Amino acid sequence: MMSDVLINFPLDDGELKQLADFLNGRGSAVMNLEMLDGYFAALISSPDTVGPSRYFPHVLGEEHVFDTAEQATAIISLMMRHWNTIAFKLLETLEKDNVYLPVLLENEDGIAYGNDWAKGFMCAVQSGSSIWSDLIDDEERGGALVPIMMLAHEHDPDPKMRPDPIPPEKREKILQMMTAGLAEIYRYFEPCRRSIARPTSSERGKDPKNQRRI
Repeated sequence: MMSDVLINFPLDDGELKQLADFLNGRGSAVMNLEMLDGYFAALISSPDTVGPSRYFPHVLGEEHVFDTAEQATAIISLMMRHWNTIAFKLLETLEKDNVYLPVLLENEDGIAYGNDWAKGFMCAVQSGSSIWSDLIDDEERGGALVPIMMLAHEHDPDPKMRPDPIPPEKREKILQMMTAGLAEIYRYFEPCRRSIARPTSSERGKDPKNQRRI
């Protein structure tokens, strides 16, 4: 069984490459590493409780098949550790000035566009509960979603959904706004997450040793 120390240890560059190579080798039906990062960030920020059985089909496709049991164990372990890293970094934003820096893939020219990260994030929003509508309709804080939506729809087939062309100097600013917006989104839903996590009166008397922790 994997130790708590290992499962909470961030992926190093080699492990991130291992996960990225696996995802890239599974075809277009599977999220790449950047999209996975955005998808996980949205799920963790939301008060919705989403377990692996619900998010694996979105990440790996409906017929996600591993070559071997050993490969399945290794890849699932990497994904769980990356999930925990994002969760820990976002939790830090509540008490510190730290922000979670999204995993963005660069092209051959060393440029990160952020489109896949935003698409992954919006995939979670669109498949989640109506709780996201509260943030979208919030005139004061809903703006945190704007840079994410801009990048997600930059190349949308529907021209009405596409934003104005994004020049390189503006893209960097949008990526910074996206990163800051993620922290704001996490803070926005914190009261909801805290309320859901609070045990009910019938649960308070249970032995905590018998409660499963994920």
